[in-house]
Amino acid sequence: MKKWILILLAALLTAGLAACGSDKTNGKAKTVGDSVDYKIIGIDPGAGLMKASAKALKDYGLDDWTLVEGSSAAMTAALKKAYDRKEPIIVTGWTPHWMFSKFDLKYLDDPKGSFGKDETIHTLARNGLKDDLPDAYKILDQFHWTPDDMGVVMNRIEDGDNPEDAAAKWVKKNGDKVAQWTKGANKVSGDKITIGYVAWDSEIASTNVIGKVLTDMGYKVTLRQVEAGPMWTGVADGSLDASVAAWLPSTHADYYKKYKGKFQDLGENLAGTKLGLVVPKYMDIHSIEDLKK
Repeated sequence: MKKWILILLAALLTAGLAACGSDKTNGKAKTVGDSVDYKIIGIDPGAGLMKASAKALKDYGLDDWTLVEGSSAAMTAALKKAYDRKEPIIVTGWTPHWMFSKFDLKYLDDPKGSFGKDETIHTLARNGLKDDLPDAYKILDQFHWTPDDMGVVMNRIEDGDNPEDAAAKWVKKNGDKVAQWTKGANKVSGDKITIGYVAWDSEIASTNVIGKVLTDMGYKVTLRQVEAGPMWTGVADGSLDASVAAWLPSTHADYYKKYKGKFQDLGENLAGTKLGLVVPKYMDIHSIEDLKK
C-alpha cells in the first residue's frame, strides 16, 4: 500500500512541476508584458508623471499596454505587495521618494527621452506676497534643502510618524539649515499664511517642514492639500499664498505656461529629481524598449 502511495505522490509531483514550467504559450517563456498583464501601475490621473508615462507608451509603440490610474498610496501598496512576493511589477516613479530606501529598485532606461531631463522643485508665491508678508516671503525665498534631507522626513512618515511630527523632528535636529532659511526675517504674531501642496510623499514632507518653520516664526499656517491644477490656480488667483511643490520644467510645464505672469517663481528649493518607469532590481529588464519584447 505504501508503495502505491509513494508512486502516486511522485506522479502528482511530476505533474505539478511540469505545470509550473509551462504556461499558455506551451512552454515558451513569458514576455514582460505577459508577466504583468501589460499594466503599468500609475498614480493620480492629473499628475504630470502620468502625462509623461502616456507619452512614453506612445513613443515606444506600446499599444497593448495600459497605464493604470490611481494614487501614490495605491501605487506603493501594489509595489510592496509584489515586492514581498518577488513578483514582477512596473510602476510610475519619481525621486525623491521613500520607496527607493525601502525597496531595491531601478529606473528603466529611457533612450527616447520621453520623461525629459531631470527636474527641480520650485517655490511659488502669489503676486503681492512680498509686500503683504515680507518676512514669510524671505523665508520661502531662502528655503532650499537636499533629497537626503527630504528622505529623512519621508522615511519617518512611512515608518508611522504623522507628517507634523516628522517635520518637527527634522527642524529640531537641523537648526543650522533652518537658521539659513530664516536669516534676516523677523518674527510675527499670528499673521495668516496658506500653503498649497499636492499629495506626493515628497511634497507632504517639504510642505510640512516649511509649515513648521513658519509656525515657529509666529505665523498661523494653513496647509491645504489639492491637486496640481488647483494648486497652480490657487497661487495665481491669490487663494493660496505660496507652494513649495512645483516640479519644473516638464511636469508642471502646462500650468507654468498657463499662469505665467500671475505668480512669482522664487526658484528651486530642491535639485536632483527624476521621473520614469520603475521596477524591482530582481526583474531582468533594463530599458523601456524591453517592454516590446
